[in-house]
Order: sequence, then C-alpha cells, then structure tokens
Amino acid sequence: MSDPCETTEHHLDRLLRRALNSFDLPDSTVDRLGTALAHSSSLHSSHHSSALHRETYRHTYLLADGSALTLWELVHSGGRDVHSPRRHELYDDEGDARIAASRLAGSLSDSPAFGDEGMPEAPGDLEMLTVLMSAPPTPLPRTYAPDNSADHARRVLRRAENADRPGEEKARLLRAAFAHHITQVFGRQCDVDGRPAGFTLYEHAFLLLDGSETSLWEVEHTATPDGRHMCEVYEDEDTARAAMENRTRIC
Repeated sequence: MSDPCETTEHHLDRLLRRALNSFDLPDSTVDRLGTALAHSSSLHSSHHSSALHRETYRHTYLLADGSALTLWELVHSGGRDVHSPRRHELYDDEGDARIAASRLAGSLSDSPAFGDEGMPEAPGDLEMLTVLMSAPPTPLPRTYAPDNSADHARRVLRRAENADRPGEEKARLLRAAFAHHITQVFGRQCDVDGRPAGFTLYEHAFLLLDGSETSLWEVEHTATPDGRHMCEVYEDEDTARAAMENRTRIC
C-alpha cells in the first residue's frame, strides 16, 4: 500500500487523484495537507466475502506546525466479479468513513465491523505522530577529512546570500579548522507560489585545532523569483529549518 521511497507530496497527490470524492474534503483540510512533511500508512480493517471486498486504510501526516492529520481511505469492489474495478473514497473523519463502510453492506446493522476484523488495533494520532517524529538510530561517528578545511569554510560563508549569515566571530573560529565532514540532512521538492522549487539542507561539520567541533548549516534552494539557485548559511539547524519554512510555508 505504501512505498517507503515515495515522497509525501507524491503519495498525497496519488491519494487525492484516485479518490472519487476528494472534492468533498474541506478546503481547510486540503490546505493543511499542503504542509505535510512526512506520512505513515497502515491497513486499519478489511472485509472479504462473496459479495464484498472492502479495505480501510489510515494515512497519517505530520504537518509543518507539528500537528498530525489523518485521512481514512475506503477501497472496495464487488466480491463476485474478480474484474470489478476497485473504487477509492477518502474521508477526514473516522465516523464518516465508518458510515460509508456500513453503506456498502446495505445497512448499519448488517455491515462488517469497521475496526475489529482480525486486524491489530490501529495506533492513535499521538502514537502515530510519535513514530513520524521519532529520532533515527544514532549515527556512526563522523569521519573527518583534512582537506583545506579552513578554506572550505571560507567558501561556504562567501557564497551565503542571507543577511543573517554567520559573522566575523564565526569566520575567525573557523580559521582553526583542519578537517571537515559534509552531511546532507534534508532534501525536498515542493511548490512555492505555484512553481516547483527544490530545497537541500547540509551540515558542514568542522574539527578545530583544539579538538572541538563546530558546524555551518547550509540551505540550497531555488525558491527565488526567477528560479535561480540560492545559498543561505546559518549557525544552527533550527534557524536553518525555520528559514526553509519561511521561504516555502510548506517544507
């Protein structure tokens, strides 16, 4: 049901396109979904008989404001005809999805149970949000490469176009860098003002002569009026991510 390599943007677009009733979703729900950063999908319930094949999927999205939003997808087809097309319906309320599932069986009294059909209990929104926001496994220690690192730091700072880029104090500290390590932390394509734009976040970690470490956080993006490539540099990850969010209101 869910491709682990599929981006959240593509997953959501596919979900909305195939749903017969996606136009019934409130505009406020669609607008909030436009800020989705990550998603998780799971089979919530299923029912298969000679007259009905029906599955209900739970799609939970982590939004840019830290909240979670769940869509309920009802997939069904006639059981007798193996070639019967599968139909998709989408709801932002579990109760509406439950009623729609009951409608397929003819009445509320003779419908198969919505969420208790041999499937494990679906996690709540809070638990799902915790999964989406859970920290990845502890990374391996950095392997620093001594490769003109002080000059590398100067070049990163020189190409930064943001007015609030690190100042002379940071530049002076980085003159003592003798090794560095570059990590791509984040990458995403999204629409900004109706135009496609790409965002990439890098951490440039530096090992200094006294054995301490410091980093520069570089945001590369094309969210510019003419679509040109732009580089911004920040002293910490939170500020860099906030800058991306301000640029896009999505990522």
